[in-house]
Amino acid sequence: MDKFVIKGGVKLKGELSASGSKNAVLPIMVASLLSCGKSVIRNVPDVEDVRYMIKVLEYLKAKVDFNNHTLVIEVPEKLNFKAPYDLVRKMRASYYVMGALLGRCNKVDVSLPGGCAIGERPVDLHIKGFEHLGCKITLEHGYIKARTRKLKGSDMFLEGSKGPSVGATINVMMAASLAGGKTVIRGSAIEPEVGDVAHFLNAMGAKITGIDTSIIAIEGVEKLHPVDFSVIPDRIEGATLLTAAAITGGELYLKNCNPNHMSSVLEKFREIGHNVKTDNKTVYLKAVKNLNPVEINVLPYPFFPTDMQAQFTSLLSLVNGMSVITENIFEKRYMHVPELARMGADISIDGSKAIIRGVKKLLGAPTMASDLRASAALVLAALAA
Repeated sequence: MDKFVIKGGVKLKGELSASGSKNAVLPIMVASLLSCGKSVIRNVPDVEDVRYMIKVLEYLKAKVDFNNHTLVIEVPEKLNFKAPYDLVRKMRASYYVMGALLGRCNKVDVSLPGGCAIGERPVDLHIKGFEHLGCKITLEHGYIKARTRKLKGSDMFLEGSKGPSVGATINVMMAASLAGGKTVIRGSAIEPEVGDVAHFLNAMGAKITGIDTSIIAIEGVEKLHPVDFSVIPDRIEGATLLTAAAITGGELYLKNCNPNHMSSVLEKFREIGHNVKTDNKTVYLKAVKNLNPVEINVLPYPFFPTDMQAQFTSLLSLVNGMSVITENIFEKRYMHVPELARMGADISIDGSKAIIRGVKKLLGAPTMASDLRASAALVLAALAA
């Protein structure tokens, strides 16, 4: 079993650059399947999910080279249209192949996706969107099977009970790029990663408007072409690095980032009391001693992101007074709380709320991480202990 052994209590100071966005590059990798030929994708983070998505693309018959944070993806005329369980079970982002393969092949068989164990992640909205585009969807032996003679543009409302869906918006947007006629997605997600995929598709020759708004329009085209494209910085990684400086009482110059994409998190750093300054591509954070408890309401972008909830739970555990975080996106995303309690944190859970009573210090202890962001939260706590 992999583990970190961390000796904390050191103020972290220095300069770092944000990596490319994992949540943008994964669907962009899949979107490259919409065109034959060789696409180049730059500023790619070297993380396990990217390596795994390479295996998915190679199974679907693409040739992939990954070196020095640059992907070269060569897509043939004929693709596999089936993504088996063994490939997709480990990573939920594998369901993006649905939109790309429907666009290219008018059919797809994909096993129900896997991913982090942090609550329900239904693909109902994806299916609803594809049905609007004229697909017949069936569920057989653990596979979602979609078939159509020709994708047809449609006007649809795609928002779910918990708000817009990043995955469904991207999946439908990819398929609609090669559909006949115009597609309008109302209630679309406005996350920067959605916008980056849209910009990638437009660079390929798609006609997408309304980017970064809740109503996206896609005018289908006959054919797309390969491109050379650079992925946006990872706002969650950047915000997590800033949290490491804050929780240890240090300071950080974060370079090659987009402060606008992190505005809700930066606002909370300032509300807590930390010194935060920004320019076009840099954030500077200097921690201070006298801190204020805060209330955080986790909501879809542009509000405070669910992917920073766990990290701020750790940060606020050392802020004097009572802070409250309300998680409105995913159930079961407080699995890091019992582990933080092992380190001395005083946190109670009441439904979707985490009530955090700040303590003077955390103590080192063996802990177990349940998912990616919980892992980050525990590492942050250990750095401060």
